[in-house]
This record gives sequence, structure tokens and C-alpha cells, in this order.
Amino acid sequence: MSPANPMFSTPEMAAIFSPEAHVGRMLEFEAALAQAEAAAGVIPAEAAQAIAAACRVERFDIPALYRAAVPAGTLAIPLVRALTEQVTPEGRDYVHWGATSQDVIDTAMVLQMRDGLTLLIDRLLAVGDACAALAEQHRRTLMPGRTLMQQALPITFGLKAARWLGMTTRQVARLDALRREALVVQFGGAAGTLASLGDAGTRVVELLAERLGLGVPDLPWHAERDRVAEIAAALGVVSGAMAKIATDLVLLAQTEVGEVSEGAAPGKGGSSAMPQKRNPVDATFALAAARLAMGAVPVVLSGMAQEQERAVGGWQAEWEALPDLFLATASAVERVRQALDGLEVDAVRMRENLGMGGGLLLSESLTMALARRVGRPAAYRLVQAAVARVREDGTTLRDAALADEQIRAVLSEDEIDQALDPAGYIGSADVFIDRALARYREVRAAVQ
Repeated sequence: MSPANPMFSTPEMAAIFSPEAHVGRMLEFEAALAQAEAAAGVIPAEAAQAIAAACRVERFDIPALYRAAVPAGTLAIPLVRALTEQVTPEGRDYVHWGATSQDVIDTAMVLQMRDGLTLLIDRLLAVGDACAALAEQHRRTLMPGRTLMQQALPITFGLKAARWLGMTTRQVARLDALRREALVVQFGGAAGTLASLGDAGTRVVELLAERLGLGVPDLPWHAERDRVAEIAAALGVVSGAMAKIATDLVLLAQTEVGEVSEGAAPGKGGSSAMPQKRNPVDATFALAAARLAMGAVPVVLSGMAQEQERAVGGWQAEWEALPDLFLATASAVERVRQALDGLEVDAVRMRENLGMGGGLLLSESLTMALARRVGRPAAYRLVQAAVARVREDGTTLRDAALADEQIRAVLSEDEIDQALDPAGYIGSADVFIDRALARYREVRAAVQ
């Protein structure tokens, strides 16, 4: 019942998974169930009307319901009791007709997850928009590409942003697919047979799903949690994707690198002790939230090993893990969005960093230029020797190459300079950026 921590949630997602929203979704189930059963001829129409009229969340004492849920073992029991008391006499005998506690709790959860997935898709699109803008704006902004935390080859910041974009695009597409495929109603009665409804059971399921805007499963799924687990796993991957972006931003913002920084704002990113500090707080808290989200995923996955027709413990653990997972994932996404929206890119520093180490990150380019004349093994040995001289003498790769008679016998000064020009060794970066942008536009249009 405690409010969501604003450092690890967003107001919008906190509202979706608030106690009030949870009870409201349970009441929505009870109203839709009564109406579906009336439409199928299972209960009188006037009873359904009375039940639906009473399903107003403002009529209920939410904290009292949660307190009563502790000894009851489920929120559904005190809720159904309180709802029955609210219903007028013509409908009182038909409240929760043929349902079990898990039906109302699971379906309410599915409705909340639908809202949560929709919100996450929207916010991921905002991240995608920011990545797309950076990819386009910086497709010619040269910077060092780094492997194993070491400078490797020149890339462009636009390409880095395009890789972030590609990852974000895949998350949008996946969540959209899950929103269409995995969100199904739960209604099976006490043991998943709907025996209490006779031959009207399947018809009620169809009518209930229609009223709630959910899919119709082939059969009740009380103890088969694969759909829930799939959603949880997808949110873990979303959080991991955001963590990748945030990690890149934190590393690029290091003082010794200084290639990007988060946008300045009053009260943002300071230190209580060091006045000069400008910390990457958005990326930092994106990482923290992502870790919290990914930590909730195993709880849901481990709960898939459920006992017989109804679970002991695994299902109940979802009640805490799933809201926490949605809250933390939303926070990670939003923090990344904020970091990217205000990102300050230092193109000059990026270009300067290309020259660190005497230009050694272009050794492959020089090797390939030589290899076209003398073969790759011989070229590799020549450049390896030049690299050794750079490291020993503190010179540059250009000077070492020009001083090497074997290299000069093969390549002219202009050819060496061409090989050591980082702008000429970014391969298919532009093509990759264009592909990422095109795929994002395609997915964005499809989910709108």
C-alpha cells in the first residue's frame, strides 16, 4: 500500500498499478462477468444491472480491503464480500457467479498489463525518436569505436545512436506483439472446468473477453503462466536494452573521455561535496531501475513451476513482482529518454580522441591498404612493427609508416594519408544508419 518510489517509477505507471487501479480493474471484471452471464442467459438481466451499478471503486475502502486480504490470502475474498454488500437485493445472490478468486485477480492483472504495455510502447517510441534524431544529426560525427574498453576503429556517433535505435525498435515491435497475442481473459471457475455454468461456460468466456477487450484463450490458464512469464521476460529485455544505452552514456561522459554530457538543469547532477561535479544522473538511475527490473524477472519465471490446477506461492509472488517490474522498466525507459533528449554531444572532443595513441586505431586501415599490394600476412607484420615503434618512441603511426622503407616501397605519402584518414574508414556506417531509420519508421507506423 506504500506509494511507488518516484526515483524508480513514473507517475503514469504508478497510477496503472496503484491499489485503487487494481481494485478498479477487479470491479471491472465483476461487472463485465455479470453482464456476460446475463447475455448468455445464466443470470437475470436485472441482477447484472444491479451488480454493474455497484462496481464503482469510490464506494470501497481500499486500505480496509487490503488489510482484510492478509488473513484471507487473497484480495478477491474481501472484495467480493464488500461488493455483495453494495449490490441491491435483486443482484446480491449473483455476485461473482461461477468465478473463483484467481479469475478476477488474473484478469485484473491482464488489464493492468495491457495499460502498462501501451504506456511502455509510447515511451519507447519517445526514446526511438531521440535516437533517430541523433543518428541523423550525427551521421558524419567521427568518434572512436571501442572494443573491450579500448579504442578500436573509427565510427560515427550517428552509427552508435542507430544501434541504440535498432535495439529500441525491436523492443517496440516485441511489446506490440505481446499486447496483441498474450493478453487473454482468465475465467475457469474453481478448477478450470466452469462446471458451475453448465454448457454456457465457453459462451460466457467469449462474451466476457469481448466486454473487456481481451483475447479468448483456448482454455483456462490458472496454473499455466507462460504468457505472464513471456511478458515479464520481454520487460527484462527492454530494461536490458535501456541499460545498454545508459552504460554507453555513462562511459562517454567520463571526465577522461568527455564526448557527451547530459543536459544541465537546476539541481541536476550535482555533488553534496564537490561543486564542480556534473553527474550523469539520468543514465545512472536508468541503470539502477534496469537492474531492479531484471531482478524481478526470475521471480516470475520461477513461479512457472505451479502445482496441479492452482499454485501455492508462485502465483502469489507475481502480485508483487509484476507491478515492481512494470514500474522499474518504465523508470529505466523514461530516464533514458530524458538523458537522450537533452544530450550534449561534443564533436570536437570526439575528433580529438581519435588522435589519442598516435592514431593507432587506424592500423587496420593501413594494414588493408598494404594488403592489397603485398597480401594480408605481410601487411600485418609491417604494420605491427610500425605500431611497436609508435609505442616505444611516442611518435605517430603516420610518422612511423613514412619512416619505414618497406611500407614506403609499397605506399606513397598520399596513400598513407588516405589510409590514416578516419573519415575514409567508416565502411557502411551510412547504410546501417539508413536501415535503422527505415525499420524504425516502419515499426512506428505499425503500432500507432
